[in-house]
Amino acid sequence: MGDPVPRGRIRRTMPLAGFTARAAGGRLVAALREKTGDTGAVERFREHAAERYAELLGHSKGVLMKAGQVLSMIDAGSIGNGGFSPYQAALARLQSTAPPMDPVLAKDVLQADLGRPADEVFAEFSDEPMAASIGQVHRATLHDGRQVAVKIQYPGVAEAIRDDLANTELLTTLVRLAASASGTALQPDLRQMTREIAARISEEIDYRHEAANITAFSELYRGHPFIRIPEVIYEASGNRVLTMTYLDGIDWAAAQQSDQDLKNTWAEVIGRFAGGSYRHANLFNADPHPGNYRFGLDGTVGFVDFGCVKILPERTRRRFVEMVRAAIEGRKRDLHDLMTELGYFAGGSTLSVDETYRWMAELLYEALAPQPVTFTRDTSQRAVRALIDIRPPDHPLRRLSAPDDLVFFPRLNLILNPICAMLGATVHIRSAIADMDGVAEPITALGKQHHAWVRARGLPYGLEPHEHP
Repeated sequence: MGDPVPRGRIRRTMPLAGFTARAAGGRLVAALREKTGDTGAVERFREHAAERYAELLGHSKGVLMKAGQVLSMIDAGSIGNGGFSPYQAALARLQSTAPPMDPVLAKDVLQADLGRPADEVFAEFSDEPMAASIGQVHRATLHDGRQVAVKIQYPGVAEAIRDDLANTELLTTLVRLAASASGTALQPDLRQMTREIAARISEEIDYRHEAANITAFSELYRGHPFIRIPEVIYEASGNRVLTMTYLDGIDWAAAQQSDQDLKNTWAEVIGRFAGGSYRHANLFNADPHPGNYRFGLDGTVGFVDFGCVKILPERTRRRFVEMVRAAIEGRKRDLHDLMTELGYFAGGSTLSVDETYRWMAELLYEALAPQPVTFTRDTSQRAVRALIDIRPPDHPLRRLSAPDDLVFFPRLNLILNPICAMLGATVHIRSAIADMDGVAEPITALGKQHHAWVRARGLPYGLEPHEHP
């Protein structure tokens, strides 16, 4: 886990200049291979460098760590020449662990933020953290007996992230490292994407904003049969402390070792949460990471992190759902027209109707395949080819723009697909999309429960108009 973070401002162990210089490691790898002819030496170099990067990212508690967590879930073996695989393996440790904050420091932060010591706020407070990212999570018990999870922000993390976001080079540094290691190309213009990413990341350090997000999702999924959302304990929350009801369940590592029927159920639940939030409301959780899930042995899934949430404008939300429907139904011209309206061709793209459909069909392969479909490593590889590995000069993504409101949607493919693949899940995905859109009756047991809940709550379906958020 590394040394505890010292009292006071967060440790900044990696200057940007040094990190950028190390991103040239691809040239050093080539030199090693040429001079020694030793492939093993190359791999040892990569593994050593990867371990160092993971250590530095874990200590940064800033934007780089968040980027490292995202990259850790991507099937790096299918990127370019596979050279990023050692980095992916090292970054995997960031899925649920980070160097811990000293318990005394955690309680100091809590008292400074809430104006009361921990023993006044809680009947019991565990010094051992449950998880850590830009905040550290502790288990506690309220005086009324309720079990809660308390997220405490690392001292200096807000300032660290603001510093990171102010440096435009930093947001692309880790991606350039990945490209250097794997031999892939980068999109020519990352400015729009960078703005939207910066906006969402800056919101993650605002715990009052996250509390409002949790409340919005908790209200949306009130009474749901298999999606669990915590409730915020506002009297024990502040700017740097966020207390919510504790959701029991096993973690991601244990979930992968469970019975296959249970894993299939969890995959459908995760898909319905990710896709249902913007079909029955205008909410999109832009951080679909399994470290944020609590897997119930009864088939339920709890979702516990809402720092990165996008509220979609109704016109954008509706057109996006219509776009996916057009692709699934093979309406190529409608698909192209909807993507034009959404702004995917804002840069004057020359992408034809057929090229657009072929690209989208690759992204939606599992929804278009014979049903039910079993997710495999090929699933992840297709998403990587479509969204990251854009070396071919005629790759469609080189001729597309990223609409600001939809910048984070590719994460559904890049992260949810590997989640389902690692579960080896078999899912009726096309049916689930259709019943949440409101164009067909559900065919699965979970779908029927979900449908009954939507009707009982009086919520709209995906293709129905919503009130403006």
